[in-house]
Amino acid sequence: MEKKTVVVLDYGSGNVRSAVRALEAAGAEVELTADPKKIVAADGLVVPGVGAYASVMEQLAKTGSLRWIGRRIAGGLPVLGICVGHQVFFEEGVEHGVKTEGIGEWPGKVERLQSDVIPHMGWNTVRPPEGSKLFAGIEGERFYFVHSYAVQKWEFDVTQPAMTPPQVTWSTHGTPFVAAVENGPLSAVQFHPEKSGDAGAQLLRNWLGTL
Repeated sequence: MEKKTVVVLDYGSGNVRSAVRALEAAGAEVELTADPKKIVAADGLVVPGVGAYASVMEQLAKTGSLRWIGRRIAGGLPVLGICVGHQVFFEEGVEHGVKTEGIGEWPGKVERLQSDVIPHMGWNTVRPPEGSKLFAGIEGERFYFVHSYAVQKWEFDVTQPAMTPPQVTWSTHGTPFVAAVENGPLSAVQFHPEKSGDAGAQLLRNWLGTL
């Protein structure tokens, strides 16, 4: 079987080599690049992200990556966001009182977790919905999180009866928060699959299987 081609978006986010290696181990042909032609042509695009929401959005805008991410989603071409690369697909992020507009694929605000222990760092379980493709066969596994902010309210309004609502996976750290979303060509996870051992590797294989 021919390997699926995956671009890991290179827009200045740190710590992306581990994602590249994990995807290669999962069976993909992977390239770290911001070349628009390769972004559009790849079977899958991974949007990584670490650090502050505002700085990630700034770098995505500065490199022109927002345009190509949007073009893929509009064309039904698969995209996977990881960590802050998950958060930016919501409407806005609020850090230290500063609001930053996000990509806006989903309604919701990324806010500081309501917990006595911040950041949320380490292994945690998730609660995927029935029929999840990302979590098929790994519904009861634990995944590795490193974050202080998350979406804690999901208020997606399906205005068209024929529209299929996104599948939302939850986890809890002090309060429930969105751990993953599956929405047609766009999927995103708050945790780091590339640091989540066998369960993370299987999740990446599951995603590759949808390409």
